[in-house]
Amino acid sequence: MGRRIDYYDDPNAPKANSLVPSVNVVVENYKGEILMIRRTDNDNWALPGGAIDIGESVTQAAIRETKEETGIDVEITGLVGIYSDPKHVIHYTSNNEVRQEFSIVLTARCLSGKIRVSDEARAVLWMRPREIEEQQMDDSMRKRLKDYNDTLSQPKVC
Repeated sequence: MGRRIDYYDDPNAPKANSLVPSVNVVVENYKGEILMIRRTDNDNWALPGGAIDIGESVTQAAIRETKEETGIDVEITGLVGIYSDPKHVIHYTSNNEVRQEFSIVLTARCLSGKIRVSDEARAVLWMRPREIEEQQMDDSMRKRLKDYNDTLSQPKVC
């Protein structure tokens, strides 16, 4: 199996050779815990997610990826943000693909299911926000989680 290597603003990073729209999903349970996976390709903790396949919507991809990676069925409830920084590239060593970042981060509500590992997630856990802060993860994933937390504390206008 190949590895995933993230680079940010690194002059030694390989040049991007693809752009693949993808999704990440923030699923929070009734205890305020967030669904996290430990990736098999880089051993980092991350939100569930992956590439959007041809013929599916962003929402369909988010639901499918969450189920495939975690065993949890979800309903999409909102948008955290769109991440498309060309300084962030992801090198997949299995096929030498180097993707420019393009990720849409959504929020979701847990409907059913039991957490389980998968080919892409060697561990799947519900984590409290403080636990997440202590985990090994790429800076881009940490930013997505921070942005999610920031949206919760923003005052509502109107």
